[in-house]
Amino acid sequence: MRELALIWAGALVLMVALWLVQRRRQDASLVDAGWSGGIGLGGLTLLALGSGDPLRRGVFAVMVACWSGRLTAYLVRDRLIGKPEDGRYAMLRSSWGAQAQRNFFWFFQAQALLVAIFTVPAWVVANAPGAFARWFDIAGLALWVVGSVIEAVADRELARWRKNPASHGRTCRSGLWRYSRHPNYFGEWLLWCGFALVGAGSPWFAAAAAVPLLLLGLLLWVTGIPYTERRALVSRGDDYRRYQRATSAFIPWIPRAEDPAPDQANRAPT
Repeated sequence: MRELALIWAGALVLMVALWLVQRRRQDASLVDAGWSGGIGLGGLTLLALGSGDPLRRGVFAVMVACWSGRLTAYLVRDRLIGKPEDGRYAMLRSSWGAQAQRNFFWFFQAQALLVAIFTVPAWVVANAPGAFARWFDIAGLALWVVGSVIEAVADRELARWRKNPASHGRTCRSGLWRYSRHPNYFGEWLLWCGFALVGAGSPWFAAAAAVPLLLLGLLLWVTGIPYTERRALVSRGDDYRRYQRATSAFIPWIPRAEDPAPDQANRAPT
């Protein structure tokens, strides 16, 4: 457990540094890249220090590095380089007013705690007994692969949609976004289930399993879907409301028929 405390201490320092950069830039979007990068660095450190099977630790290190590297790079490209502040944080900055910097400081520190919590599966796997390639190792790796592919494809589809000028003010309904309003969140949650499952042979498995449950709660009820959909309703209005009524919020599913747009509903039949 001492190793996790050290990871938390390192994350606190990282988030103070990022908060200072945010204070100068007036852009809190970098906290997301700091979160995923911090988990990656913390997880790899714990795996290097662990006493469990070297092969399991090596495979898990590749999983952590691939997840953290891809997501961090995507967040830097999508939300930082040449981009305005992410709408979620702009909403918070506006609503907090004069208290914004104080509140963002504690928000960044909360992210440091989450960095430490989300490295728990790496700590569990790093110290798990037994040799690699038992059924839960293979099942966890398979879940991680499926989730990673879903998230990467969804991110790519959304980025391609946003680059098209004709998409302005409209909702992406192509590819995975036809079956889920948040397929990237679903993929992220699924791959964390895979991370946790690799630690099933450890006496600390319950701690690893709690992490995807925490992530699910955050995505469904706290910082994920609620804020994203609130922004979408402001920017896309009735188009997004029709999308909400027809499309599953999280788990990909066959969509219902959408209500016609007002101009189509009022159009006289020919």
